[in-house]
Amino acid sequence: SLTHWARRLHVSAAFNAKAKVAMSRFEPSSSINYEELHEKINIVRKRLNRPLTLSEKIVYGHLDDPAGQEIARGRTYLRLRPDRVAMQDATAQMAMLQFISSGLPRVAVPTTIHCDHLIEAQIGGVEDLKRAKEVNQEVYNFLATAGAKYGVGFWKPGSGIIHQIILENYAYPGVMLIGTDSHTPNGGGLGSVCIGVGGADAVDVMAGIPWELKCPNVIGVKLTGRLSGWTSPKDVILKVAGILTVKGGTGAIVEYHGPGVDSVSCTGMATICNMGAEIGATTSIFPYNHRMKTYLNKTGRADIAALADEYKEDLVPDPGCEYDQVIEINLSELKPHINGPFTPDLAHPVSEIGAVAEKNGWPLEVKVGLIGSCTNSSYEDMGRAASLAKQALDRGLKCKAAFTVTPGSEQIRATIERDGFSQILRDVGGVVLANACGPCIGQWDRKDVKKGEKNTIVTSYNRNFTSRNDANPATHAFVTSPEIVTALAIAGTLKFNPETDYLVGANGERFKLEPPNGDELPAREFDPGQDTYQHPPADSTSVRVDVSPTSTRLQLLEPFDKWNGKDLEDLPVLIKVKGKCTTDHISAAGPWLKFRGHLDNISNNLLIGAVNVDNNAVNKIKNQLTGEYGGVPDVARHYKASGLSWVVVGDDNYGEGSSREHAALEPRHLGGRVIIVKSFARIHETNLKKQGMLPLTFADPADYDRIRPDDKISITGLANFSPGKPLKGVVKHGDGSQDIITLNHTFNDNQIEWFHAGSALNRMKELQ
Repeated sequence: SLTHWARRLHVSAAFNAKAKVAMSRFEPSSSINYEELHEKINIVRKRLNRPLTLSEKIVYGHLDDPAGQEIARGRTYLRLRPDRVAMQDATAQMAMLQFISSGLPRVAVPTTIHCDHLIEAQIGGVEDLKRAKEVNQEVYNFLATAGAKYGVGFWKPGSGIIHQIILENYAYPGVMLIGTDSHTPNGGGLGSVCIGVGGADAVDVMAGIPWELKCPNVIGVKLTGRLSGWTSPKDVILKVAGILTVKGGTGAIVEYHGPGVDSVSCTGMATICNMGAEIGATTSIFPYNHRMKTYLNKTGRADIAALADEYKEDLVPDPGCEYDQVIEINLSELKPHINGPFTPDLAHPVSEIGAVAEKNGWPLEVKVGLIGSCTNSSYEDMGRAASLAKQALDRGLKCKAAFTVTPGSEQIRATIERDGFSQILRDVGGVVLANACGPCIGQWDRKDVKKGEKNTIVTSYNRNFTSRNDANPATHAFVTSPEIVTALAIAGTLKFNPETDYLVGANGERFKLEPPNGDELPAREFDPGQDTYQHPPADSTSVRVDVSPTSTRLQLLEPFDKWNGKDLEDLPVLIKVKGKCTTDHISAAGPWLKFRGHLDNISNNLLIGAVNVDNNAVNKIKNQLTGEYGGVPDVARHYKASGLSWVVVGDDNYGEGSSREHAALEPRHLGGRVIIVKSFARIHETNLKKQGMLPLTFADPADYDRIRPDDKISITGLANFSPGKPLKGVVKHGDGSQDIITLNHTFNDNQIEWFHAGSALNRMKELQ
């Protein structure tokens, strides 16, 4: 019905003279005022006396105090007023538990919860969704009632992946949105500044408190030429990841511009922005153009598109603006890429991957091809994949590899079902999974290989860390476009280059696949499918939110202890981590997702995937009190029970990957106080600060080598803890010798208050 459609899109048809666009699917209503954005941009432009990049316009256009805020890229902290908050169900549990602890009656900005992380892929979409609703009933009920109680919209399981729902409903040019998932930047495909954060950051915004962000640098990516043939939008970010690596975007917004932008569809731009998380970028963004306007019109938001046209000068970069770094990519020369295994920045042209795999001993046989996910599940993606599947079927072929398809939303699922794509993909051997994250985040009950068995999978996902998709450390996962995944699944081998190689049809004739083709958007309107949105009541006084004290899935939070005013003395090194340590290593997903609302239970996965430099083993460390070896969580609990705080020592880009704040909550809960590394990923560093931890970096990275696994470390200078002033680390070795090292930090005055109070949430309560 029209009413159902309007509620789904939740865009007001009325706009006042001040150009207010109502974007709230629930009370209290919220709006973006383009005129206010315009005024703030002009204030800042006059102050800085220079042209502004697009990302600067939108970020500075959301400053709490544009006239007084100190602005220096890469140096100052900005106090911002985001327009809305979005949370996926795995992180929303802890975020809502923290919001409940704040004592506030209702969220101050439009906020939504999206149920996409807890649905495990086993059989197929219908069966898996039914089972998930039964298994996760307690959690879904908590999120639904907490949403109703505190004014938060609730997208039920089966509605789709958070980032696709945001693109279809909530993102629009000029909006600033924060989301409790690292791939929130997906919304940059619609000219939005969408930033992934931890739950505690979301609670700040939900509470109406200005949100802090270090003023980002801006990396410009100039696109020239045009996409064509086998090359897809995914290849742009695969190429950029190869150039910048997993930490090259840290502290920066990646801003795409140039004449090549217009050859990329709106959902293609979203794909590129989505995977920008893998280079550590704060977010990524494209300038407003006709491709975005077309998408807005097709998703029922023509009124917003008309206003964006009116304010277009604020939604594109100023001529002559300067970037901190510029990368240029000629789309006409760009070739299809495939990245991996084990890291998303190991880039290879598809034409070379077979030879590289042979040289390195990587399995050539493709066991499973998986398309979809929040990165690549648009109508265009599915149509292009189906065009290849249809060619294979016409020649009597099916996929040699197993093949799975994950629609990004209920709207996409219903539309590709109606338009025949789903049936083509099933006919070629595909299994259509639920509208959810599924195997991309490890929610995959994989049966075709045993754990430890070396094998290759290819996906259109965004991330391919060790064990991420199927909990098998021997799985070699490669990320590429849905088109290349489909071609490799049909051929069954990494040695197949669809641009040059032939397949053999059922009749014995050789043939080449024609380049994929597919419409950017459906010729007819999107089919919205089932209504999966729950609107919170205007009066929620009668709504009860229950958390059973005996639950294994949910647990109310107790406040962390305040700083005692003293230096941290003689902290044992819990573990000295060797090499890459992502949030998957610190707090694994997959089967552990069911404990995301129960801090004590999920803490049993603390650092179980990290490699101990002492013995090159995972989850096997020496207990300095007993001399015995045990699991990381077990030793941490023993130290805590013995009254000992502890420290973790790590390598570069520590905490890259997901936004999950459990990777910060767990060490704090089990007695940790300090994390010392060569460098941090942005979100994880902030999450640690929010929970009262001390994230510190070696002033001299070589000092990492001075620390031994059985050392005790004291952190001195805390009485004079202040911004820009390093702390000292006194490292006491087992042989009686010691080293004194300098430890840097990025705390500002407000964040130091979090440390003093024991956490940001404690500090919020002190100020009420």
